[in-house]
Amino acid sequence: MDNKWSAKLSRLDFLKAAAATGVSLAMPKVLSARAGAAEARPSGHETMIGVPFEARKRVKAAVIGVGGRGTFLLQTFLSTGGVDVVGVCDIVPDKVARAQKIVTDAGQPEPAGFTNGSHDYENLLRRDDIDLAIIATPWRWHVPMAVFAMEQGHHAATEVPAARTLAECWQMVDTSERTRRHCMMLENCCYGDSEMMVLQMVREGLLGEIVHGEAAYIHNLREELFGDVGEGEWRRAEHIGRNGNLYPTHGLGPVARCMDVNRGDRFDYLVSVSSMERSLSLWRDSHVKPDSPKGLERYDCGDMNTSIIRTVKGRTIMLQHDVVTPRPYSRINMVSGTKGTFYGYPDRIYLDGQDGDDWQNPDPFREKYAHPLWKRIGDLARKNGGHGGMDYIMAYRLIECIREGIVPDMDVYDAAALSAPTPLSEASVKKHGASQKFPDFTRGKWTEPRKEA
Repeated sequence: MDNKWSAKLSRLDFLKAAAATGVSLAMPKVLSARAGAAEARPSGHETMIGVPFEARKRVKAAVIGVGGRGTFLLQTFLSTGGVDVVGVCDIVPDKVARAQKIVTDAGQPEPAGFTNGSHDYENLLRRDDIDLAIIATPWRWHVPMAVFAMEQGHHAATEVPAARTLAECWQMVDTSERTRRHCMMLENCCYGDSEMMVLQMVREGLLGEIVHGEAAYIHNLREELFGDVGEGEWRRAEHIGRNGNLYPTHGLGPVARCMDVNRGDRFDYLVSVSSMERSLSLWRDSHVKPDSPKGLERYDCGDMNTSIIRTVKGRTIMLQHDVVTPRPYSRINMVSGTKGTFYGYPDRIYLDGQDGDDWQNPDPFREKYAHPLWKRIGDLARKNGGHGGMDYIMAYRLIECIREGIVPDMDVYDAAALSAPTPLSEASVKKHGASQKFPDFTRGKWTEPRKEA
């Protein structure tokens, strides 16, 4: 996601953003957050739940956005051994050249390069030799690119969050159903060692019936947000004209899987409040030159946003977002049930009936409850790296699903549901914490359990 898809934001850009949510002339058309009602919508097409990929020996992939994150994804997917990269795209020619060399260094033919402006990705995606479009661009581009990929007959896998508005969520779902192409969110945290171990604990009943979870994205990004390269070129603008949970999926994804969201339960409604905004402005004032255009920016997103989600079956999730205060990194990763609780950062566990009131070290449980994917390819994942190996597990599993012609672990309905807390939290904050209903993106299919990794 570290690239220059949105050109460097000028002072005028940011002033416009403060008044009009940061839409620049270089950006795709953004659908209104108010479009898309909360109720399930009728569809003239069959569901994509349970639809397998078409099996193929190797996966032909196109990568759109080859900045920092996109380059790492390119390397990770190449390392799975089942991917042929046929095209790469970025508006910065040097980045495309670097990506092409990575592919040729891996022993593959040089992929086609596309660098002619912000919409040259369309020319890449018009090719007929693509199975999967991998999207690692600024957030505003995720849905336009994923939708265009599906329209051209390709499956799409986008970085997080998949969508920024409810209308975009519905656009992903509607397009996936109509084109019969999968659209998946590359939520690597759902494939972490500890996260998948907790999932296995839940599935085997160690924690009993799950009643509550806690999730977050707490990450001090102030220096990155004010950088003049990478995410600093566009991500800071998301804090202008918006106030809510801007980045919910890393913490929420693993907890949602433990609660069978879209697989027997679903998100019902959300309430949300934000603190005052202070830390981003103060950091700017003490680190940015006084004559910088950044000094005129006004940030609207509160330092801490706290949302509470309730599911249809009555489970609750506390969800937090804070990328501007000096705190240690945490996604919380807490799952609590009738027989015990697992808490992350640091990992610890408490089980009903144990001696004493202290947390236990979960290490003695790791071998027994290691997820089958980690048992099978954990050594490869740790060797190839990527947030402790979760990136490799995610990439390997997606390619495995395509090559073997099986159903993806996470689908367009998960991408929509996990992205929806952003617009819903914004709406709730504006209405002083008023409850906001989640759409039923599955159109009633959420009650059906599924067998999956």
